[in-house]
Amino acid sequence: MIHPRIDELLDNVDSRYALVIVAAKRARQINDYHHQLGEGIGFDQAPPPLVESRSKNYLTMALEEISEGKLKYSYTK
Repeated sequence: MIHPRIDELLDNVDSRYALVIVAAKRARQINDYHHQLGEGIGFDQAPPPLVESRSKNYLTMALEEISEGKLKYSYTK
């Protein structure tokens, strides 16, 4: 079973498309953060995960952040 559930995630985003885009972008930021830890680089580029997660999967961490309402996004034209 997928956790968090899709219906919980869709409460915090406009559409499934927005969910995919926001989650993928945040997962890349979390990945960058973990690579910066190993290299000793500052954290200005990629903020750390915003939730405590049992998962080591970056996409799952991003989805948990969305589920808890920790991420805000906006469309640019």
